[in-house]
Amino acid sequence: MILAVDVGGTKMAAALVTPQGEVRSVRRATTPRDAPAETLWKTLADLIEPLEEGVEGVGVGCGGPMTWPDGVVSPLNIPGWRGFPLGARLGERFPGAPVRVHNDAICLAVAEHWRGAGQGLANMLGMVVSTGVGGGLVLGGRLINGGTGNAGHIGHVIVEPDGPVCGCGGRGCLEAVARGPALTEWALSQGWRPGAATRPYGGAEPYPSTRSDGGAEPYVEDREVTGRALAADARAGDAVALAAMRRAGRALGLAIASATHLCDLDLVTIGGGLSQSGEVLFGPLEETLRGHARMDFARRLTVRPAALGQEAGLVGAAALILAGERYWT
Repeated sequence: MILAVDVGGTKMAAALVTPQGEVRSVRRATTPRDAPAETLWKTLADLIEPLEEGVEGVGVGCGGPMTWPDGVVSPLNIPGWRGFPLGARLGERFPGAPVRVHNDAICLAVAEHWRGAGQGLANMLGMVVSTGVGGGLVLGGRLINGGTGNAGHIGHVIVEPDGPVCGCGGRGCLEAVARGPALTEWALSQGWRPGAATRPYGGAEPYPSTRSDGGAEPYVEDREVTGRALAADARAGDAVALAAMRRAGRALGLAIASATHLCDLDLVTIGGGLSQSGEVLFGPLEETLRGHARMDFARRLTVRPAALGQEAGLVGAAALILAGERYWT
């Protein structure tokens, strides 16, 4: 068995994976993203402890950037880890077993190429659109690492030159526009009221006050402010939520058009929470992509949701060990 670990800004997951890519004994925990480094490490160590016996290798997908292949990580969306030696710490815990740490978005791309929608294709980009936006690039049937292991990081393609400041320090990156927290923040600034489109009172009438004196009170909704809630409201016809999803779709379409012109891709797969939004996201994405990918070779590109769902990151992390000749060396 291979121990597979997926570390993201929202959650951590660990599982055992068979040589055939079958995921077993999945365990998950919330990422204490603002906690200090050792608290983050303890959360991960407690998560993997019940799965350690008999492990023959450890594959890890973690938010980037990182120093590759050493596995020193500094995830933008986990500020408690800056220069954290994740690979070395796991190596101490599993002496004699190979430990390989790569970007979590790269692991999703690897999973989709190895066991998902990209099987049999030579050239693809796998993307994650969630707390952050990242990607991994497979060309000629092999993972492309680049000089530092960060090739394919489409989240920092510029889609709005005068757009919002990104966590990387730049401005107008795809991640700054389309990642879930940025999208909900923008929608709230435009007057989005989570759940209004699906509540009995709708968006046209003020929600009844709950103050004992009957006075006016700002709208308060018990629904969580998440990308999933935003997508649900967009599907229900909420105008601001629809505008937010169009904004994300347009940004994704622009970035994907640029990537396919550069890399001559067969397929782009999109995973992560926002990938489950459906037509409200993929409609404007396709419209923008087809409007900008005008070269004949670019028109053959297919974009689809990732096929492996929540387990994709774990499958890809395991493939760093199980199919290392294509996805690690």
